Amino acid sequence: MLVPRAIPRMDFLVLFLFYLAFMLIGVVTICICSKTHCLKGLVRRGAQIFSYIIPECLRRAMLRFLHYLFHTRNHTFVILHLILQGMVYTEYTWEIFGLCQELEFSLNYLFLPYLLLIVNLVFFALSCETNPGTITKANELLFLQVYEFDEGMFPKNMRCSTCDLRKPARSKHCSVCNRCVHRFDHHCVWVNNCIGAWNIRYFLFYLLTLTASAATMAVVSTVFLVQLVMVSDLYLETYVDDFGHLQVVDTVFVIQYLFVTFPRIVFLLGFVVVLSFLLGSYLCFCLYLAATNQTTNEWYRDARAWCQHCPHVAWTPSAEPQVYRNIHSRGLWSNLREIFLPAVAHYERKKK
Repeated sequence: MLVPRAIPRMDFLVLFLFYLAFMLIGVVTICICSKTHCLKGLVRRGAQIFSYIIPECLRRAMLRFLHYLFHTRNHTFVILHLILQGMVYTEYTWEIFGLCQELEFSLNYLFLPYLLLIVNLVFFALSCETNPGTITKANELLFLQVYEFDEGMFPKNMRCSTCDLRKPARSKHCSVCNRCVHRFDHHCVWVNNCIGAWNIRYFLFYLLTLTASAATMAVVSTVFLVQLVMVSDLYLETYVDDFGHLQVVDTVFVIQYLFVTFPRIVFLLGFVVVLSFLLGSYLCFCLYLAATNQTTNEWYRDARAWCQHCPHVAWTPSAEPQVYRNIHSRGLWSNLREIFLPAVAHYERKKK
């Protein structure tokens, strides 16, 4: 079949690549800002740059809004999470599911994303609602006996000035939740809760199922588009280019054709592919921390200590910083058992 007119070859591809780059940069920025303390520095530098352009009242309102988003407990990102998930699954149900049925896809294959969604929402709720391991006067002595102090990152006899409690090893005061958390990992804005000893296992399963659902949807969408091209014999067609020459359909033209014919599906595919890559990378990082019995807080503090010392600066032997040594790792299986079967949580449950 002769395609009567050519689709501009670069316009749609450039737009789609810009879309992927924008999504990647945006998600990475949000993840970095929500997992580290660099948001204050970014806001401060941005405020300095735009201080001569943005009125002071508007700048103050923006800073208050950012403080509310990232430094106070609120459900903004929880609602955003559910909206994005709902939009993705609505598009999947509205277009991909029905079209795949017409191509006689297996129903077990098509229902897998829904099964993963149900499991993911269960662990999402558990991550949001489970006590991460809040330290109080009642359980302070119990937590002090769980981990030994390394006299480096976690010295003895340290007190939290806010909670007026002795700080157990591996604990940290969360300024967002205003509480000290046992085996503090990080505060996650997406679940509006701290991640600590008692809910880290739920968070890992939540992250695993979210990654799996995004990857599964990406696979289903890709297989659907490939199957559509194969069934329609599009790769055997020809078209007339802008110069009036007859050309054989190539991969670039097929991608552009699918982009124009099924724009929402292609945009969805780009989104879930980027999301799968980001979530998969973060999941691997979290599994590495679990396997080596580290927390995000400990890894970050250790990395920040190393970053403060430039390699070209000469250090005297007495001035060189001490290397952090992980004294809590007891081997792979013991480390994983500590994550998924925290002893103190069972002890607290028996007391109740």
